[in-house]
Amino acid sequence: MSEARKEVWASGEAYEPYVGRWSRLVGREFVAWLRVPPGSRWLDVGCGPGALTQTILDAASPAGVAGIDPSTAYVEYARSRVRDARVSFDVGDARSLAAGSGAYDAVVSGLVLNFVPEPGRAAGEMARAARPGGVVGGYVWDYAGKMELMRYFWDAAVALDPLARDLDEGRRFTICQPEPLAELFRAAGLRDVEVRPIDVPTIFRDFDDYWSPFLGGQGPAPSYAMSLSDERRGALRERIRATLPIPGRRDPPGRPRLGRARRRPRGGSRNANTHA
Repeated sequence: MSEARKEVWASGEAYEPYVGRWSRLVGREFVAWLRVPPGSRWLDVGCGPGALTQTILDAASPAGVAGIDPSTAYVEYARSRVRDARVSFDVGDARSLAAGSGAYDAVVSGLVLNFVPEPGRAAGEMARAARPGGVVGGYVWDYAGKMELMRYFWDAAVALDPLARDLDEGRRFTICQPEPLAELFRAAGLRDVEVRPIDVPTIFRDFDDYWSPFLGGQGPAPSYAMSLSDERRGALRERIRATLPIPGRRDPPGRPRLGRARRRPRGGSRNANTHA
């Protein structure tokens, strides 16, 4: 029987080694792909610990970036780590943004939309906050396919505990498939919607570098791992160790080399007569 507990999103320190470090790699390509002009105003919806916000600052030369997240702990962590006069972080709900209509040139989200209880409302709010002719975009993991660091975890978990299938993000988050993702943005009134994959390598120093972030309890897979007894968690760990593609398995520590893809949409203008 599955022993999963509620999912936790509270520790920036635990989030960073789990997915934050990989989100930063995707964020670089994502920001470059959006082609938002320097000096623009950005809104980062569901900013978490600030990974995408920092990337925008580093790569897009913005006039300002506002980050909002429902987690007070994440907002406090972002404030402590992203020090820049152009940035502000506040607690907020993606389904009811405090931003005025048309207040931003670019409204983006990273690894967020599938976790919002009403993603359609969130997409609609993102579109509302963007100026006519502005850009709305986001990226999510390809959970069912090439987000391999999680795919190996859930395949092993389900092999040991069939009830874990219902917790598998690849099954839960159908919105992360290309067409449902594109439709989410079209339904928000956006035009010129594009969806494309981004592939980045996930290379770990050794097996512990792969496994230890699951012990941080941040998000569905780590929350599941930490809900298990020590014995069952150990069995899961060894099941994953046996299936990971580790070159030189006989020469410890071994270095898992995983690849993964994210699919991301970019919405065009919310004004029917203009385009991004």
